This record gives sequence, C-alpha cells and structure tokens, in this order.
Amino acid sequence: MRAASTEPRLKLFEPKNRVAEGSRMKRVRLKQIINVLSEVAKSDRTWLSDFADDEVKISADLFEILSLYRRLRPSV
Repeated sequence: MRAASTEPRLKLFEPKNRVAEGSRMKRVRLKQIINVLSEVAKSDRTWLSDFADDEVKISADLFEILSLYRRLRPSV
C-alpha cells in the first residue's frame, strides 16, 4: 500500500470550473463610454487594436444609422 503523498499536486484546468463567459461581460450605456472611445480612437492608442475583434452588442436601430452614415459621409 502506498503512503499518501504530502507533495502539492498540480491542479489541472477543468472546463467545468471555468467562469462562464457571460459573467465577464459588462452592460453599459453608450453615453457612458462614447466620449472615452472617441478620444482613444482620435489619439490612435495602440492598445485599442487589442480589442478589434471583440464583439459589441448594439441595437438594430443604432446599427442601421451607423451603416447609413458610413455609406453617405463624404470621403475624407
């Protein structure tokens, strides 16, 4: 019979222990972040590109308005 080991065991990652992805998400109103997002984009902060592939949830109305604006705005 083997004696119980007193050495610490490596704890392996188990998916069932993983925090649900939704709990890492935060809900905010656009008015809470619009100014800082605008400032960050204008100042071309490199860290903003780290979030380029993040999904952002917006209302269908806002999406439609932004899409129209993008198509109709004068070329810069």
